[in-house]
Formats: sequence, C-alpha cells, structure tokens
Amino acid sequence: MPAAGQATGQAAATAAADATTAASASPATRDRILHATLRVVATDGIGAVTNRRVAAEAGVALGSLTYHFPSQTELLRDSLLRYVEEEVARLGAVAKRLRASDPTPEQVAIAVEQLIADDPARVVGEVAELELHLEASRDPALQDASGRCFAAYEDFAAAVMEVLGVPDPQVHARTVVALLIGLTVRRLGTGVHDARGTADALMTIVRGAHA
Repeated sequence: MPAAGQATGQAAATAAADATTAASASPATRDRILHATLRVVATDGIGAVTNRRVAAEAGVALGSLTYHFPSQTELLRDSLLRYVEEEVARLGAVAKRLRASDPTPEQVAIAVEQLIADDPARVVGEVAELELHLEASRDPALQDASGRCFAAYEDFAAAVMEVLGVPDPQVHARTVVALLIGLTVRRLGTGVHDARGTADALMTIVRGAHA
C-alpha cells in the first residue's frame, strides 16, 4: 500500500508539473510577456528590460519567460513585431469599414485623424515602438524586425491609397508612413496628444499624387 500511495503521489506531482509547463507554454502567457515588455520599454526604456522585471510585470514565473524567449534580443524583436501586427490588424479593420462606405479621400483622411485622436491608450505602444526602432539602429539583430514593421505599414498604406485611386500607390506609401511616424514623434515629444493637422497633411500627399 505505501508503494501504491507513493506511486499515486508521484503521478499527481507529474501531472501538476505537466499542467504548469502547459500553462507556461501557452500562447496567452507569451502574449502577456510581450505586452509587459512593451510597457516596460515605454515606461523606462530598453535599459530597464530584464527578465525579472518583465516577468514581474507580466505576472509570470521567470522560467516561463526564459522558456519562450531564451535571449533578450528575441524578446525585444517579438515584442516589436507583435505590436505592429496588432496595429496593422486594427487599422485593417478600420480600412475595411471605410471601403464599405465608398469614402472620398477627404473622409479617409479625417477618419485617420480621428482614429489617432480617439485612442490615447496607444501612446504606450507608440513610445515602445519608437524606442525599439532606435534600439535596432544599435543592434543589427533587431534590424530585420524593424524593416518588417515598416514594410507592413507601407503595405497597408499602399492598399488604402489604391482604394482611393492614387496612381502608383506603393511609391507613395513610404511617404505616407514617414509622415504619420513624424507626426507621432511630434505628438509624443511635445506631450500634446492631438492629431489635428493629420488630415490636411495626408490630403497634401493624395493631391500631389493625383496631380
């Protein structure tokens, strides 16, 4: 009986360990770690990103973090890619609604301005993204991720420009993305989280492309 009891106890312990490992390995845990990394970067900069700090911010065990991200480079890279992936998906949903209404270029520009103005919660993500792009200038291991982010934004901008009938949309997409990022830096740097002027700036590009 003692042997049977011991075996049962070992089986229970193994099952509990397996459940803990499964929870640590879950996509939800990974997402918590990535979003926690973005918050730490936005609040205190890249230098504040340590395994212990991020694990505490995410509310996960330190082992869970190292399971998903064996190196800090992987952690920073995937955090940047996740933020942009979510941004592109969010913007894509807005673009889909706009297409369904057959908007004028002016209406699209105004919608973009309102989208930026109405979501102050995005400030954390925007700060983190800019920090990570700057870190990529110092760390070549992050440059591919940075390039993939800009490519995703440019593909989205080109799709919107195409809907608006802008000739050579891919050519102008880079200008649109550069404009929006420049305005983002202005808003963040001045502390004035106001998107006024975004619509006029976008229309300048659209009119110039049509001219």
